[in-house]
Amino acid sequence: MSATQRKDRLYGQFASSLMALKHNATRTTDLIEGLQGDLDAMRTFAGIHAAQFMTVAAGLGASADQDDTPQRQ
Repeated sequence: MSATQRKDRLYGQFASSLMALKHNATRTTDLIEGLQGDLDAMRTFAGIHAAQFMTVAAGLGASADQDDTPQRQ
């Protein structure tokens, strides 16, 4: 194999590697965008459930306080 043929073969491999890199970078960008959307949804979900938890905990705390007071007969 001549030097020119080896050079052409290596440039072909290099071009193929660059195309694969471009494809992988595009795929990574798409996945990161999807991940960002998922993280935003999780943040909203966690905020809603934290508010629900605090509401229930406050209600349970109030009913526990009422149960602890001595009853008059």
